[in-house]
Amino acid sequence: MRLSAEEKSIVEAVRDFVDREVRPVARELEHADAYPGELIDRMKEMGVYGLAIPEPYGEVGVSTPCYALVTEELARGWMSLAGAMGGHTVVAKLILAYGTREQKEAYLPRLATGELRATMALTEPGGGSDLQAIRTVAAREGGEYVIDGAKTWISNARRSGLIALLCKTDPAAVPRHKGISILLVEKVPGVSVTSDLPKLGYKGVESCEVVFDGARVPRSALLGEREGEGFAQMMRGLEIGRIQVAARATGVARAAFEDSLAYAQQRESFGKPIWKHQSVGNHLADMATRLTAARRLLLHAAERFDSGERSDLEAGMAKLFCSETAMEIALMAIRVHGGYGYSTEFDIERYFRDAPLMIVGEGTNEIQRNVIVRQLVERGGLDYS
Repeated sequence: MRLSAEEKSIVEAVRDFVDREVRPVARELEHADAYPGELIDRMKEMGVYGLAIPEPYGEVGVSTPCYALVTEELARGWMSLAGAMGGHTVVAKLILAYGTREQKEAYLPRLATGELRATMALTEPGGGSDLQAIRTVAAREGGEYVIDGAKTWISNARRSGLIALLCKTDPAAVPRHKGISILLVEKVPGVSVTSDLPKLGYKGVESCEVVFDGARVPRSALLGEREGEGFAQMMRGLEIGRIQVAARATGVARAAFEDSLAYAQQRESFGKPIWKHQSVGNHLADMATRLTAARRLLLHAAERFDSGERSDLEAGMAKLFCSETAMEIALMAIRVHGGYGYSTEFDIERYFRDAPLMIVGEGTNEIQRNVIVRQLVERGGLDYS
């Protein structure tokens, strides 16, 4: 995997931003559950929100491997910052791939600058991974859709001005996925954010319940030209979403490993640095090995996505492995740090609280395994070429 000189400079700029501006304040902001407004504004200034949007709508438009590495850097500083751009990118990619010319011109330039932020709304209260069973309905009435239903776990819901809403435009369709569409919904009357959900980690960025009560949008809000294509569209969108989650997990794992490696060289016990004790050294060796494997799988999925071929197998593998690795490395980091790993004066406990989100977010890892095995059967196994 090779980045262009421009892409390398972008990753380096984000790395420098994280070291100079994010890491010094992340612990305090996270413990206060404070929205990182100034950091988000800096990300907009740096063009981070437009990295997945090419010309003529955006100014940069980088490869997916570069985008993944930028996401990793942000998550290394504070996972919530990477989460603040995750759904935004999925929506931008959906509009790029399936939107009408009018939709692209109306939304993509503003999404690229971060002037307009976007989120996606899939999960429903009482529902979960079975997206074909959603109950949010958009009924045609004249030249409009009238939307009724509720969504939950919507990241950035209060600060996003555009929602890619997965809903049923034909509840009676058989098979069920043929009745599902995506509507591009702005904050019109009838759309309300009702509550912020309390969370173990992923602090600072809101995750909310959103209710649609007779919300009216024009027929032109339908993503693309035809109804009933939303499920397939969203499945493609989730490929980049899962790569983004894998990159977040890799960033958390990297932060936990780097902190542990530095601590093990500084901390002494029985007259020598603790890394020289075999039990601690073994943890560091395992952490480094798993982190290296996770990064390679992440970049493999990113390269596959850019090939234009289906990447649900590769994205699913990356999301599964990177998220499980992040959880394992965060736990080992606590072991390396001992009591300090459990202290809120160190960042290790934050990594341990943030890591589980990537296991259950963007499709649980149990679902990822279903995706992987289904694709293995459809493709006739792994491609070793």
